[in-house]
Amino acid sequence: MGCATLPPEPPPHDTGPMSAERAEALLQTLLALGVDYRYGGKSPESGFDCSGLVAHVYREAYGIELPHNARAQSEMGVRVSLSELRAGDLLFYNTLNRPFSHVGIYLGDGRFVHAPKTGAQVRVEPINGRYWIRRFDGARRIRAASL
Repeated sequence: MGCATLPPEPPPHDTGPMSAERAEALLQTLLALGVDYRYGGKSPESGFDCSGLVAHVYREAYGIELPHNARAQSEMGVRVSLSELRAGDLLFYNTLNRPFSHVGIYLGDGRFVHAPKTGAQVRVEPINGRYWIRRFDGARRIRAASL
């Protein structure tokens, strides 16, 4: 399965980055690929690291180029609070004893998708899980107009 299976074009960027339906369809596509984590990875063929996954999804879904670095991605778009989250927003975590060292994509319903670590595959986790809530650094909404 390749990127050709991605769902139809997203709504205009000014309505937000991703509808819940689009986010769910992208998640299903990525999970169906069985993509493994790989440090520095940026494609379904080579595997993904966290920021590579985010950059790939935004490039394929919207034609938006994001840097392949979680810290740099955390400086893009506009800040949003947990109560304002919408599907497609980026979630940032301190997982390596440094701020903004991990990133995932919010899917709605308190879940996010990310490429977690060596030996694991792209997966879904609850944002309020004990591990994640303790390491939360913030969220950003990416819109073409805010880049």
